[in-house]
Amino acid sequence: MSEAGKPENTAHEGLERQDLMPGAILYFLLVLGVGIIISLFILVGVFDYLDRREKASQPAVNPLITHVPEDTRHVTPGYPETAFPSPRLEQDERSQLDGLLTREQDRLYTYGWVDQKAGTMHIPIERAMDLLVQRGLPVRPQGAVAEADTTNTFASNKANTNGSKEKKK
Repeated sequence: MSEAGKPENTAHEGLERQDLMPGAILYFLLVLGVGIIISLFILVGVFDYLDRREKASQPAVNPLITHVPEDTRHVTPGYPETAFPSPRLEQDERSQLDGLLTREQDRLYTYGWVDQKAGTMHIPIERAMDLLVQRGLPVRPQGAVAEADTTNTFASNKANTNGSKEKKK
């Protein structure tokens, strides 16, 4: 092999001084820090500009409302209770709606009593659909329907005749 491909041995084998320049690294870090600080000031300025613009574009508050907070974008604690007279139908719509949805979900997806004395329970809707598929829809016999119809007709006719007698007197 020829010796042209091999590097020459020097007296200082180890660290190459040309690759490590601490001044360049410090300069890079300094430029990076200054860039971050400038970006921070730019973002704060843009936020202030947009905040002022949003405050200026707020719609005018109804003059009949008293005790209006200065910033209508945020509701201060205790504001609705002091500003609006009773009866307050909705004080906190979000939590009231969450409570309603929670009760509905509980009713649809859990077991529980509707009337414990009568022995009536509610079951999850998925289970009810499975039972309906297995057992089918309940069907009354034809004779029971005819009896129920005649009973209802008799009761309604009796109520009509009693009402007309009272009117004649």
